[in-house]
Amino acid sequence: MLDGVDAAFEVGRLTVILGPNGAGKSTLLKVASGEWRPSQGSIELDGKSLQSYTAMELARRRAVVPQATQLSFPFTALQVVLLGKSVPGFGPPSDATPALLALHDVGLRGYENRVYTRMSGGERQRVHLARALCQLRSCPVPPGCSQALLLDEPTASLDPAHQVLTLSLLQRLARQGTAVAIVMHDLNLAAAWAEHVILMSNGRIVATGPPGTVLSDDLLGLAYACRMRVGQIPIDGKVFVLPHNTIIEPHARRSGPAG
Repeated sequence: MLDGVDAAFEVGRLTVILGPNGAGKSTLLKVASGEWRPSQGSIELDGKSLQSYTAMELARRRAVVPQATQLSFPFTALQVVLLGKSVPGFGPPSDATPALLALHDVGLRGYENRVYTRMSGGERQRVHLARALCQLRSCPVPPGCSQALLLDEPTASLDPAHQVLTLSLLQRLARQGTAVAIVMHDLNLAAAWAEHVILMSNGRIVATGPPGTVLSDDLLGLAYACRMRVGQIPIDGKVFVLPHNTIIEPHARRSGPAG
């Protein structure tokens, strides 16, 4: 459940949503994507209510990579990625070029004929990222219209090298004009890659802003109920986070405003 949440995923910026289990991160993403309808308030894309878009219009404008996807059919990786352009009006389904380019972008060039169900968890995760890329690229929107890519834990199953590859790709997409929002648990990856952070707890926003501002001992302790030690890397000035072996008791937590 979300409570008084006011958030913006801006075009050209990589936004990371952080918070403990049950904070409302995935709920926020599902509401923002249109999968769940809010009981109050509104969700807007380019100043227009999300509910006023048709399903095909939304498919052109936003793609979603969920935390987990169940797919038991023995599709190849290419066939799964091509699902991203299966919406009517997206062009000939026989044209595999966008899907092949997307597989290359996520580091899966040469995996086109691999059976999806026989791939590792990290490879499957990247296949679904490629599917979302294929979706957004298969039908470009007119000038002045925004596209959004929403991802729930896209690096959770990846090794460090593929985490860097994936986050570099997402950062590049953001800088090319896509609104990119990611739910993450890894505070240090967020510190290294995020351009804007939304920190959540108990369905509310604890703080928003650049990583150097939001990732602080006090704010992280408030959100996670665990003492944190935030340091700074001398080379580039980015912060890093180390958890302390102390749990903050409920009565000792500071209350803070949402926003």
